[in-house]
Amino acid sequence: MYPDPAREGERVLIETLVADAFGTNCYVLSPGPGAECVVVDPGIGIAPRLDALLGERGLKPVAVVLTHGHLDHTFSVTPVCGANDVPAYIHADDAHLLADPAQGFSAGMMSLVGTGLDWTEPDDVQVLADGGIVELAGMRFTVDHAPGHTAGSAMFHTAGDEAAYTLTGDVLFRGAIGRTDLPGGSDAAMMRTLRTKVLPLDDGIVVLPGHGPATTIAAERARNPYLKRAADAH
Repeated sequence: MYPDPAREGERVLIETLVADAFGTNCYVLSPGPGAECVVVDPGIGIAPRLDALLGERGLKPVAVVLTHGHLDHTFSVTPVCGANDVPAYIHADDAHLLADPAQGFSAGMMSLVGTGLDWTEPDDVQVLADGGIVELAGMRFTVDHAPGHTAGSAMFHTAGDEAAYTLTGDVLFRGAIGRTDLPGGSDAAMMRTLRTKVLPLDDGIVVLPGHGPATTIAAERARNPYLKRAADAH
C-alpha cells in the first residue's frame, strides 16, 4: 500500500504539460522550485514547452521516466535526455520499443505520428523490474509492473507531505483504461493488472494518468466501469 510511512513528510511538486498530439500528459516532479526534477513521458512536440518550464522554475532534470514505450509518451525522450545528459528509465518488457517504436503501434497509428520519423534511441537506457525502487531527485519511486496496455507498462508510486501519487500511464484514466488492441496489448493481462495492482491501492492515492485529468483511486473504484468489471471477476 502507498504512501510509505517511512517517506512521509517529503515534498513533491508536480507540473503538467499536455502534448498537442494525442493529449499526452508530461509530468515534471520535483521537491521544489530550483531543485532537481524527474520528467515523465515527454510526448510529441513537448520539448520547447518543457525547456521553458524548466527555465522558469529553475529545475534540473536528473532522469526521464517512461510509463511505457508508446511513441506518444516517448517521442521526445532522446532530445530531453541528450540535452540534459540524463538516463531514461523504462520497464524491461518495453525497452525494445525505445529501439524501434513502430513495434508498439499499428500502421494506422504510425500514420498519425507522421512519416519519415528520424528516431534514435537514448544513449543511456535503464531497465526496471517489478517492485524496484528508484531514488531520483530526492524522491523515491516504486515500480509496479502493470501489463495490459503494453507488455511493459508500469505504474510508479511516490509520496509527498500532502498526498500519495501514482503515475498510471495508460493503465488507468478517469473513467476509463488504456486500449488493449495494439501490439503487445492484452485484455486478459489488463484485467489481471486492474484486479491485482490497481484495486488493492489505497483510496486516497492521487492518480496522475497518461491522458486526461487527475483522479483518485476512490473515485475510480466508485465509477470506473473497468474497475467494477475487474472487481466482479475477483
